[in-house]
Amino acid sequence: MADLRLDTIREILAGYDHERVERGKAARRAAVATILRGQGDDTEVLLIRRSERPNDPWSGHMAFPGGHVEPGERMLEAAQRETREEIGLDLARHGGLIGRLDQTHAVARGRRVDLMIAPYVFELTAEPEPFALNHEVSEVVWAPLRPLILGHAHTILEYELDGERRRFPGYDVEGRVVWGLTYRMLGNLFALLHPDWEPFDL
Repeated sequence: MADLRLDTIREILAGYDHERVERGKAARRAAVATILRGQGDDTEVLLIRRSERPNDPWSGHMAFPGGHVEPGERMLEAAQRETREEIGLDLARHGGLIGRLDQTHAVARGRRVDLMIAPYVFELTAEPEPFALNHEVSEVVWAPLRPLILGHAHTILEYELDGERRRFPGYDVEGRVVWGLTYRMLGNLFALLHPDWEPFDL
């Protein structure tokens, strides 16, 4: 049985040296916040649903708060700023940084994008004010890790890409499907927390 207490997750992440994408391998950079809160023997992760927007390649997707790094901004600062702008959560006041996951190249509509994403992991240290969502976010959901990491929430998403119907692994979170980039980043976390964890085999 996986130990998914927040104290245990904090210890594991403290000893993890995340993989980095070399500078110059991606022209653009972005950062996201993977926000955790303890719930007894389990831990929950905060997910957002992105608003439906015609020019957004991740329109309507379940995701972590985050976005592009602005000129002169550090990636950590971008993750904190974007979280504050998107859902009104001030991580400097209500959260603490506990680790980083592997940096990864973004993929949109089945194609690799010239964008590197850095996931920062935070723990919620104080109860925040009610979320204040901006136009980029339609809802916020707290998802327990246990059904995700143990495979109880596995599902398959069918998606039409270039005229072809394709199948992608995902997680069912109260009827919402987490797939694609966020599914991959969660997988990086789960591989650290549970030695027997394996990606869903379609």
